[in-house]
Amino acid sequence: MDSVIIEADEREALASLVPAHPLPPRKTHSYVEQYEQKPHHPIRKYSLDEGSRSVTSDSEAVYFDSSDGEFSTEGVVIINGRTSGERGNGEEYGFVTPPSKPASQHGENDGGGEDDIESLPEFIGAGGGVDVFKVPVRAAVNPGRPPCLELRPHPLRETQTGKFLRNIVCTESQLWAGQENGVRFWNLEEAYEVGCGLGGQVRRGDEDTAPFHESVPTSPALCLMIDHGNRLVWTGHKDGKIRAWKMNQPITATADDSKPFKERLSWQAHRGPVNYIVISSYGDMWSCSDGGVIKIWTLDSLEKSLVLKPEEKHMAALLVERSGIDLRSQVTVNGTCSISSSDVKFLLVDTVRAKVWAVQHLSFSLWDAQNKELLKVFNIDGQVENRVDMPPTQGQQVEDTKAKFFSAPKKEKSQGFLQRSRHAIMGAAGAVRRAATRSTGAFAEDTRKVEAIAIAADGSIWTGSMNGVIAQWDGNGSRLREVNHHQQAVLCFCTFGDRIYVGYASGYIQVLDLGGKLIASWVSHNEPVIKLAAGGGFIFSLATHGGVRGWYVTSPGPLDSVIRTELSQKEMTYARQDSVKILIGTWNVGEGRASRGALVSWLGSAVSDVGIVAVGLQEVDMGAGFLAMSTAKETVGVEGSAVGQWWLDAIGNALDERNTFERMGSRQLAGLLISLWVRKSIRTHVGDLDVAAVPCGFGRAIGNKGGVGLRIRVYDRIMCFVNCHLAAHLEAVTRRNADFNHIYRSMVFSKGQSVYTAAAGIVLYLFLSCSLGFSTYLFWLLYSSGLPWALSLAAGASTSAQALKNNPNTNISTEEEKSDLAAADLVAFFGDFNYRLFGITYDEARDFISHRSFDWLREKDQLRQEMNEGKVFQGMREALITFPPTYKFEKNKPGLGGYDSGEKKRIPAWCDRVIYRDNQSISYSECSLQCPVVSSTVMYEACMDVTESDHKPVRCKLHANIAHTDKSVRRQELGKIVKSNEKLKSMFEELKSVPETSVSTNNILLHSQDTFIFTIRNTSNSSRAIFNIVCKGQTLVREDGEELDNHSRGTFGLPRWLEVSPGAGIIKPDASLQVKVHHEDFHTSEESVDGIQQNSLSEESSDKEVTLIIIIQGSCSTRTTSHSIKVRHCSSAVKSLSLVHSKTTSMTKNLEGSTRYQTDANRGGSTRHRTDESTRRG
Repeated sequence: MDSVIIEADEREALASLVPAHPLPPRKTHSYVEQYEQKPHHPIRKYSLDEGSRSVTSDSEAVYFDSSDGEFSTEGVVIINGRTSGERGNGEEYGFVTPPSKPASQHGENDGGGEDDIESLPEFIGAGGGVDVFKVPVRAAVNPGRPPCLELRPHPLRETQTGKFLRNIVCTESQLWAGQENGVRFWNLEEAYEVGCGLGGQVRRGDEDTAPFHESVPTSPALCLMIDHGNRLVWTGHKDGKIRAWKMNQPITATADDSKPFKERLSWQAHRGPVNYIVISSYGDMWSCSDGGVIKIWTLDSLEKSLVLKPEEKHMAALLVERSGIDLRSQVTVNGTCSISSSDVKFLLVDTVRAKVWAVQHLSFSLWDAQNKELLKVFNIDGQVENRVDMPPTQGQQVEDTKAKFFSAPKKEKSQGFLQRSRHAIMGAAGAVRRAATRSTGAFAEDTRKVEAIAIAADGSIWTGSMNGVIAQWDGNGSRLREVNHHQQAVLCFCTFGDRIYVGYASGYIQVLDLGGKLIASWVSHNEPVIKLAAGGGFIFSLATHGGVRGWYVTSPGPLDSVIRTELSQKEMTYARQDSVKILIGTWNVGEGRASRGALVSWLGSAVSDVGIVAVGLQEVDMGAGFLAMSTAKETVGVEGSAVGQWWLDAIGNALDERNTFERMGSRQLAGLLISLWVRKSIRTHVGDLDVAAVPCGFGRAIGNKGGVGLRIRVYDRIMCFVNCHLAAHLEAVTRRNADFNHIYRSMVFSKGQSVYTAAAGIVLYLFLSCSLGFSTYLFWLLYSSGLPWALSLAAGASTSAQALKNNPNTNISTEEEKSDLAAADLVAFFGDFNYRLFGITYDEARDFISHRSFDWLREKDQLRQEMNEGKVFQGMREALITFPPTYKFEKNKPGLGGYDSGEKKRIPAWCDRVIYRDNQSISYSECSLQCPVVSSTVMYEACMDVTESDHKPVRCKLHANIAHTDKSVRRQELGKIVKSNEKLKSMFEELKSVPETSVSTNNILLHSQDTFIFTIRNTSNSSRAIFNIVCKGQTLVREDGEELDNHSRGTFGLPRWLEVSPGAGIIKPDASLQVKVHHEDFHTSEESVDGIQQNSLSEESSDKEVTLIIIIQGSCSTRTTSHSIKVRHCSSAVKSLSLVHSKTTSMTKNLEGSTRYQTDANRGGSTRHRTDESTRRG
């Protein structure tokens, strides 16, 4: 146990560590009487009258998002001309008595409280206004980032099980999202309306979501793609299917509104998951899957399947499935494939050059969209690869193994038993480690791995990597440049106009220009941004928690300040306030177990008005063997123990877990255990549980000392609870301070454990078990040989730490990792802090305790002294201690007579404490959206009747008022502002302007192999014009001029015989750009796929005519204009026909010939014709 014998010769050295009052002379009367007679510092009244304190910032506030709704700043709090961490001359204590709190809005059973809440006086530690100890400041509307449309406010993670959103795409009128159980969409015209759930039925997790519509359940949707031509949304699913959904779903405002909609078409595209789908410049659909698989689904088969009736869905699926072209098989010769077998994660269509990019783990493949040929394979450095995808020979592996295990060593001196034993065990551990390295090699990911790819308006390709590097490429796969504006992983891209939007794993969104220069940056979510989509005048962002926000395309800009001002003035309409009582219990159980009566006395008797219960235990399970195995488990993501589970079950029974409380979660690190329970009546407002652990023992690698934490969201506010066990012994004050500092800065919360698979984790666990087993063996061997136990233990620990250090897959926190505690609204530390009473003897302490004279004992408290000097728990609060010291007692001995009376006579001390910090930057603040969590202590006591340990359990009850936002009402208020504010209406109107442009012709006539060049001119002298060329439809015309058929190429794809270059780009102000239109004789498998003849004789013998649509947009336009050009190919007088003979079935005969398709006149958008005399060039 934690103890030390204070000898007479040690007192002088200990007195030099911390200031101490001179000891009173020993007399016959009690030590209390001596204290009353001697001069000493006056004890300040605990109901101090605090002067007025102004709160200002000495620097510009830097805002970040911790609650995902409101906002934090790193400004320094100034109190009476000093930072909140400074003390005036002669001011030793910082006490404050908060005013009584009003009754809660909830009833007693909701954890709210009674009529009036009497708060206890509290001590405030110094140093709270600097570094990471600055109190986070919130605001109703964040002044540090653009205002946004919260289409779907952050849902609690627990409500999203099985239906997380994983992808989004956007049109000008709808936002579609792929989720784990299907798809959903929002009509943007309803985006500002109050949330009403699905079909008027509020569903948990979507209470504040704007009105939306949902599909029938399906396999998880992994990717989505907009098909403007066919007005479809294509989705790729985990079960390998591709599905099509109509954009214009027949939605009615009736009770039947909640009826899920069904897919238009689906087929089995891959055996594995469909990772990505795109439609090429020629209208073919490309899809990719795991194992390096890329398939093409031809335009003709897609079009023919879409015209079949719903009852012919099976025939449509079969038609598309048989048209599939496996590109991997086409580039495989004699078992050697030109592309990697790693998973293809992304596809990108280069509309400028009619190419398709396929992105794999660390390589790219570049394809021609017209003839489907592989053009180039290159790595992430831009170097061309000649890939040979063949496994290494077994002979070489055997030789390598022999070289590693059986190479003859050089002559050495004979080794002793200890050295030979060490080599034998470490050799076995090395073999296991090598096996672990091979098994987990996939998890040691290269930070250069590409996580996102996009094409900008100027045709440049941009990729983002895990290390935050953004690379620019040309259309031929040459790496041009790289930029790095953020040190977190790039997860997604989105382009709009001449801007590039980047989403990061840190939650940041950055805006870049076409040269990669940073324009703007802000924190969009408190979790990674996994997808961005542009449409309807917004840039929508999706975070991992499922929240969706819309950012105006002009942000940051003048529009933001107008919205921010207007929205702040309406704060009272959407501000809400609730309150909850939190019971915090801490107990060093000394490897023992407690009776149910003890647990009820400690916790069960105090929860009648409590909403949240946080319990921290120390020394649940100790011992060298357990600590070693616990460390190995931690490394592979395995935590907990049978003893820990017993405690969780016992506490749950004491809290009436089945009927009243629900267990939220727990975290165990060796002997440390923290757990959390929530009253069921407020469970819907509590969630997003995250866990963390920071070891501090044995080189900060072993969990005998350290901290475990839980983070939760309560009424959309972040609360963190940390259970600590700090360094022991009277003289280790500096080590205790350092332990707290390490925990506070290093604690990083996570939703889950390691990403290792079970097999890899077991192998790694075996390796660490061998290493730690050897450490234990070495300790026993040295100790049995007569070496002192301390040196033996140090040798074993050193070997264990070295094994952990050399293992590349250990996951031990470092000081460089960002702490999450600084961003929380409420942080509570509790546990066995091990701070002692200094400058006092055992007899003196017992005398003061027996008289319950705690005033002078508090002056001898190391923790109070260190907090007063701003060395630990900076800026945090603790209620005035009015209970006896909780350490050290003899087990099962009741009353104050139970203090240690053995040979060591350990001095009693307040080792077990509860200290917290909320949003208050001064002594007391009113609860508001600017200071959303205002807490006070209403109970702080020790349970002296519990005798099962040498520590007494302590409990502390906090009353927290919580201000939060009604997101649905605030979204509605934002809509009213947007629609009514004249300045905003004028700004939005300006976004509709499109640069004036003209084209040199509207008719083009081509013969075989002809080329025609026309010019697009930007007549604006201030704005750049962005253009994109698509094909609206193809018409067959006979020589007599009669139209045979009209193929409305729904996917906007070009016909195979036509080349347009460039197909997209940017035209500078008052400049022009030439576009080449070329006819190419093209005869490929398009004409016959699986024996199905695709082109009829009439199609070969007729002239072909298509309509090219040139879509024009400004740099930041929310509207487009268009030009149309008719391109006609005239067949020669003498035609040589090449017919493909193949065996056909009855189904094949039914599919032969041309099929008439209905023309959609609206597909081309608004068209503006500029007629010039057509010119043919040949």
